[in-house]
Order: sequence, then C-alpha cells, then structure tokens
Amino acid sequence: MRHARSLCSRTPILAALLLVIAPSWADEVTVPAPDRDDRLLRLAPADQAIARDMTAFISRMEEKYFARVERMNGAISNEFLTRVTDDTDYVVRVTRGDKVAKAGSMIALGKLQQPGRPSPGPLVWSRFYSLDVHAKTPLVGMLHATVVTQFYEGGQSFAGGWLGIMNGTRSAEDMAAISAVVDAHFTRYGASPKLYRRLMVKGTEDTMPEFRRRPDEAGVSFYGPPVFPGDTAKSYRFVSELFDQFVGAYLDLIDKRAKDPFATADVTAKTVMEKRWLVDQLYSDPFASKLVPFDVWSLANVPPAIQF
Repeated sequence: MRHARSLCSRTPILAALLLVIAPSWADEVTVPAPDRDDRLLRLAPADQAIARDMTAFISRMEEKYFARVERMNGAISNEFLTRVTDDTDYVVRVTRGDKVAKAGSMIALGKLQQPGRPSPGPLVWSRFYSLDVHAKTPLVGMLHATVVTQFYEGGQSFAGGWLGIMNGTRSAEDMAAISAVVDAHFTRYGASPKLYRRLMVKGTEDTMPEFRRRPDEAGVSFYGPPVFPGDTAKSYRFVSELFDQFVGAYLDLIDKRAKDPFATADVTAKTVMEKRWLVDQLYSDPFASKLVPFDVWSLANVPPAIQF
C-alpha cells in the first residue's frame, strides 16, 4: 500500500482531472475519463451507460454540496487524501467550518472484489461514493449517505446505498421532514420504503449489533434486495436521485437549527452518538472494521472530535 500526498487548499477542485479530481494532488490515483476507462469499456452498452452516469453523478454531488457547505460556512478549506490498495483506490476530501463542523466525501474505485465479500464473479467496474456531514449544532445529527454501483463478469450488477442520520437529540419535526422526502420519492416510483427502513434499523447480517450505529428510522438502506429486481439502471436512478434529495434536506436542517438555543443535555447526547459512530466503524461496519484503511475512513467520516 502507498500513501499519496495530502494537502490543504483554499481553491475549489473538480475542474481539471477527468471530472472528478485535480492532478496537483491525485498523482497516486488515476481516475480515467469514461472514454479512456478500459474497465468501463469492457461492460455491455447498457451497463456502460450506468457507469458513465455514476461518474458524472459523483462529480455533480462534489460540486453541488461542497459549494453549498462553502456558502454555509462562509469559506472553504479542503483537505485531501488518496490511497492505493490491491483491490481499491480511494480519494477523500474534507472541509471544516463553524456551521458545518466537518463534511467529508470518499470516492472508492473498485479493481478487485474485496476479500471475504460475496461475489457473483470477478469484478469488472465499481464506484462507491459517500458523503458524511457533522453539524456544529448538537440539535442536528450526523449524516452518512452512500451510493454504490458494481458490475461483474457474466453480466451481473448491483446498485445500492445507505441514507441515514444518527441523532443525538432527536427532533420529531425534523425527522418527519426527512421521512416525507423519502416517502414522496418512493411514491413517485410506485414503491414502498417499508423493507428499506427495516434494513436501515436492523443492519446487514455481517454487522455486530452490540456495537452498531443507531440510525433514525426516517432513513433507508439499499444494502439488500434491489428496489427494482432485474433492472439495475432503474434501481441506480432511484438511489442516486434520493441521495441528492436526502443530502439537500439534511443540510436544510442545519440551516434551520444553526442558531437555535441548546442545553447541556443536547451536547451530551451528541457526544454519545459520535462515540458510538466510532465504535461502529471500528467493530461493527464490515468495510471500515476489516477492509477500508483506517486513515481513509477516519478522515472521511469520523466526527471532528471524540470524547471518552
């Protein structure tokens, strides 16, 4: 494994290298443009279309939400980390401030199926994208939002993700607003969120329940049966669209609550939640605890400070 350079910059990125990352700091990780991506070009045309859209989606989300955080904080200061492993290349970006205490993204470029993970065959092309946001106010919980697409030899494919909020102090009003966003999206597609809320609360079979995070039931997990079995393109479209809506609605809560008064009990509840998230990543989450390098996931998603 090799460490790439990390640096701080006060200028926006995503303008130079292949829609995703800038060459001044990404010398260790190559993100090929779709037309020069040998792995992508091995896919069937319909799967290529999904992969191209996922590449563009990541670029849009990076531009959109880091620009919004910059407006919310009044400035932006970026930290970057790239990391190369045998099975995955990682690109992490983080910014910090006075309203959004920390926002971090991770782009994972899959090269091989990760050890111990179920697989229908050799991996051809994969992208994982996550956004994690920590509000300064203890009245808004932590956001963890992900989208993943995977394509295998033989034509098998998967599109999924995870859209959740871990609360300290829980506002029923705010979680009802998030739930309404989710419900409306499912309704537009003629689907039900019931199973995906149950997966959100329960977790997958390879998590450790005693150490697991405690997400609010307003969110949904797509790490399970696809929303539209046999139609990866539609499932991907569904998850990626909801990702955008969910993140936007969450940031609305930070704007809404930023100046609200809070009590010591709210700070304590936030501290407990943040420590539990770290414990989840160390001992329960099957990727952070076993597969993703510590320096990658800890920079991308851990709260700015943990109290014990």
